[in-house]
Amino acid sequence: MEDLSNNDKLILLQYAISKYENENILLEKLKPILQQKDIDRSIATLIATQQVRRIGPDILQNNVSHIGELPELPFHLKSVIDGL
Repeated sequence: MEDLSNNDKLILLQYAISKYENENILLEKLKPILQQKDIDRSIATLIATQQVRRIGPDILQNNVSHIGELPELPFHLKSVIDGL
């Protein structure tokens, strides 16, 4: 999915993290959708902006205490999230 904006990638990743907190499973599920460098860059961005936190060596979690709720899911990403 090369046509996703950076913001779309971040939102997609946040919703994917809410489904799969284990980073290894998350990476496997996202590989058909995003390139590895996009996944890594998005995870780093979300952690740096405190939207996602790392719990232990391989567990990611949305930082809802910091951001409140997840951003609204755009319609064009709904089918992608449902397919994960």
